[in-house]
Amino acid sequence: MTEQQHRFERGTDGPKVIVVGVDGSDSSLRAAAYAGGLARRQNALLAVVYVQPLVPAGAALGAPVADTTSEIADGLVAEIREAVERVKDTWRLRWEFHTLRGDPYNGLVQAADELTADAVVVGASESAGHRIVGSVAVRLVKAGRWPVTVVP
Repeated sequence: MTEQQHRFERGTDGPKVIVVGVDGSDSSLRAAAYAGGLARRQNALLAVVYVQPLVPAGAALGAPVADTTSEIADGLVAEIREAVERVKDTWRLRWEFHTLRGDPYNGLVQAADELTADAVVVGASESAGHRIVGSVAVRLVKAGRWPVTVVP
């Protein structure tokens, strides 16, 4: 086994780190809720990851790219904090938010590797074009490096 391959530890009580990819879509927010429940039940760290696109479609039209993606990240953090605040007296949840730049697949792979993730959770793609190219979820499953849960 090479050093870059993930080594699963036998005899543990479950995952220690669960990575969830969010982008503001309904399916990614459902994935975050599902991953939050897993993390709570397993007493694992929930690592919420938003990958800022390098060149979104709006850049071609002159939209300020950095401001837009930073606003999305800020909005996601605010939404997650609000959700955690609502349930803080009922559920204990350890979580952190990470923002990376690049394409979603490589960003999630990088985050999962750096955080030594035990599992990755993503929402099902809502894009028809992904049927041809392959969605982030399918590419993560094919990578075979972590258990991947795809939430519809």
